[in-house]
Amino acid sequence: MPKSKVRKKVATASAQAASQANETAATSARTKVAAPSGPVYLSVMLGLMVLGLLWLVVFYLWGSNIAFMDSLGNWNFAIGFVLMIAGLLMTMGWR
Repeated sequence: MPKSKVRKKVATASAQAASQANETAATSARTKVAAPSGPVYLSVMLGLMVLGLLWLVVFYLWGSNIAFMDSLGNWNFAIGFVLMIAGLLMTMGWR
């Protein structure tokens, strides 16, 4: 079966301006990619997660022997989990 001819549309000045504006917007959107996170960000992120884990481990093993941890009681769980969650939330901003 023969293929039909494709007709080219005559571009008007406003259509050309609109397509050029779209190309410019697409180009500028591609150039606004965020830079990778620095090593300090990574260190703080991992440090918060490890510090929260260590806080909970120390509380479980030696919490009754450490005066300020013993006085905090169950708030030690909140402190440990808040530290870990803060580190995990930072992973969303890490590039």
